[in-house]
Amino acid sequence: MNENEEDFVMAFQDSCDRPTLLLIHGFPLSSQMWTPQLEDLGEYVRVIAPDLRGFGQSDSVPGPYTIAQLADDCADLLGHLNVASPFVVCGLSMGGYIALEFYRRYPELVAGLILVSTRAGADSEEAKANRDKTAELAKNEGATAVSAQMLPKMMAPEFYESDEELVEFVEEIMSAASLNGVVGALAAMRDRIDSTPTLDDIAAPVLIIHGADDQLIPPSEAELMYKAIPDADLVIIPDAGHLPNLEQPDIFNDAVIDFLEELFEEEEEEE
Repeated sequence: MNENEEDFVMAFQDSCDRPTLLLIHGFPLSSQMWTPQLEDLGEYVRVIAPDLRGFGQSDSVPGPYTIAQLADDCADLLGHLNVASPFVVCGLSMGGYIALEFYRRYPELVAGLILVSTRAGADSEEAKANRDKTAELAKNEGATAVSAQMLPKMMAPEFYESDEELVEFVEEIMSAASLNGVVGALAAMRDRIDSTPTLDDIAAPVLIIHGADDQLIPPSEAELMYKAIPDADLVIIPDAGHLPNLEQPDIFNDAVIDFLEELFEEEEEEE
């Protein structure tokens, strides 16, 4: 699916042989951010959580990247693993941008979408300029400088101030990102297209999850997607910020399980 692309090794985590849930991590994280989901959702589905290029255990490939390229990487991985389609695609933040692009490119492969802490719109000119500033920060001071800048805003204030273990866990994941991954992903997010026109055309069921205290993407963005997508459910998780799957894993997992059970029941009825 990626023509004239440099080969790279893509790492991933895989739970079991059941209907598949693809978990796409946010920026600048890795598949480790899905640890509570890999542990708890495997009873219901086969969970595959890749490390995007430049992150986690995947190769650090020079950028710039594109959101389409990252979506193709995920599709290539599932094809390599001979994963039966359709499957459920879940993405958080940047992973949500990739999930929407995945649907746009491969709608026949998607049984359902889960969009977490994300937005459909493209970057404003101000946001694009901030991406470039962050990329320069990474080049001048290293990728860890980006994680230090972002970390206080990744969680609800109460978690950042009181949950030392969670803060250290997130910081460790973010600090492990490669310079290529950080700079490449920033370019991909900066240049992504506006997915708003796609929302009305999404035929698959969609679950939208957002933290009520998200400091990076306001819950109003989730509400806009909910109103635009024909078959969507919206869950706003209280006392959670940009990483509701880590801050409130039980509430998050229950919402995902309810969505998956309803989705699979509908598929069985259609059969």
